[in-house]
Amino acid sequence: MMNRKMIKQAQQLQKQMAQLQQDLETETVEASVGGGMVTVVVSGKMNVESITIDPEAVTPDDVEMLQDLVLAAVNEGLNQAQEMVSSRMGALTGGLNIPGLT
Repeated sequence: MMNRKMIKQAQQLQKQMAQLQQDLETETVEASVGGGMVTVVVSGKMNVESITIDPEAVTPDDVEMLQDLVLAAVNEGLNQAQEMVSSRMGALTGGLNIPGLT
């Protein structure tokens, strides 16, 4: 049986979670590979917001390298965004082991 204090804490956590979800829509991370040849920006909602490709990376005789750079940049951006989300969730839940929140 939950007491009032626990219910109030749960309601406060729910409110903070809603705010975090809203914040993550606008927070972004930037990942760059190949010495800046390809840069991606990814939101906290795991959306790729932009991809910037240095014109020097675009060579018709080495399309595979460009594809690899784009793939690596997108994956790195997604990893960084996931780390950002996990860090923010961890800070919010205070290390509580709540299924579905980590």
